Amino acid sequence: MNGKAATFDLIVIGAGIIGASCADVASAEGMRVAIVEPGPVGGGATAAAMGHLVAMDDDPAELALAHYSLRLWEDFAELKEAEFSRCGTLWVARNDQELGAARERIARLKAVGIDASLLDAATLYELEPALVPGLAGGMLVPREAVVYPPRMANVLVNRALSRGARLYAGRRAQSLPRGGVQLDDGTHLSGPVLVATGCALPTLLPALAMRARKGHLVITDRYPGFIRHQLLELGYADSAHGDADSSVAFNVQPRPTGQILIGSSREFSANDADVSPAMVQRMLARSFAFVPALRQLQALRIWTGFRPTTPDGRPYLGAVPDAVDQWVAAGHEGLGVTTALGSATLMIDLIQGRRPAIDPTPYSPSRMAA
Repeated sequence: MNGKAATFDLIVIGAGIIGASCADVASAEGMRVAIVEPGPVGGGATAAAMGHLVAMDDDPAELALAHYSLRLWEDFAELKEAEFSRCGTLWVARNDQELGAARERIARLKAVGIDASLLDAATLYELEPALVPGLAGGMLVPREAVVYPPRMANVLVNRALSRGARLYAGRRAQSLPRGGVQLDDGTHLSGPVLVATGCALPTLLPALAMRARKGHLVITDRYPGFIRHQLLELGYADSAHGDADSSVAFNVQPRPTGQILIGSSREFSANDADVSPAMVQRMLARSFAFVPALRQLQALRIWTGFRPTTPDGRPYLGAVPDAVDQWVAAGHEGLGVTTALGSATLMIDLIQGRRPAIDPTPYSPSRMAA
């Protein structure tokens, strides 16, 4: 392949859930697509994601993108390979103040058409009896779901390949010369470029700031019925959107396999992939405080990943400033899986010169240049 050139309508760099989604949408429109991925499809941040399809409502732009994308995820609800499970999301309130915050969140979700309801303490414990006694109630978003992100990324890439897309597996994009991509084996690909490399974005686009935010996950043996909903504390957004060097929050998920997936932690200063026993202990202690019986379960695996985080917490979706035929879709922090399909559809609309279904301005990379 050394020295050979090929021309495409779109060259997608990165085959995590974002790049895979972009390749799928582009190929579905008949575009000639190349996908460049040096590692496993669905590796990186995608392999370390919980796969929760959730509408976060703290930022109107974040809610707009999540709500748009969640509607698109419904097309995969019956796809066995996606491991789609409509477990619903149950946000737990420790006190009356948090219950009041839940009422405000319910109003924001209902304003965009998302079903959500307030739970008193009695109803909360009927739904999830393993929760610690003394909680004030909660908020239920019944139609939210979970998927298995690495497998979903593979499904999307394979759909693109079935339409004629070409996968440059094991190849790394070395540079972005005008009008294309230079690969590490000397191959030159010609055409518009979409960079979806997550934390590695500054390697190719150094003008767009990105921070890697480390997280840990723990998965247990199979305990079917132990919990029934994705469980989170109502203060979760303080951890997800905060700028503290490290934080933990209660976030526990029932997998369709019967296993329990436990998160979540966030660290800005940690730049190695090693498991940190101290951070895992801190994360688990937070979970045990809400579900004490988790202590009795057998953990099978602990692993880490890195969330790509922009300075303002919103992803980069749009044209690269001061460049020609270069686009970027990266920086979704913990919402990459939720917003992947919406992000991809928005991106291909922009690339094709169409008006997207939602306002793309809040995600434009040009905001960083400004």
